[in-house]
Amino acid sequence: MIELMKGMFNKDELQSKDLAKERLRLVLVHDRIGVSPEVIEDMKEELIEVISKYLEIDESGLEMELDRQENSVALVANIPVKHLKKR
Repeated sequence: MIELMKGMFNKDELQSKDLAKERLRLVLVHDRIGVSPEVIEDMKEELIEVISKYLEIDESGLEMELDRQENSVALVANIPVKHLKKR
């Protein structure tokens, strides 16, 4: 079923949908914990910069979110690693 839907939309439309979904998620996080979407995006960019010093990562597959549970907030990141960089 998913493959059928993918065939119905071109890659640009899927990427636009994913981008809109990510932006909405950031707005919802802002509402839940009081952190602006800009700050979250800055955090994501800085994490990519630091991690990229040591690992080659697939930025297109990177997912990062702040998850609130009762009295705490957790940063949850899924960062696809291609390989370790040689130093």
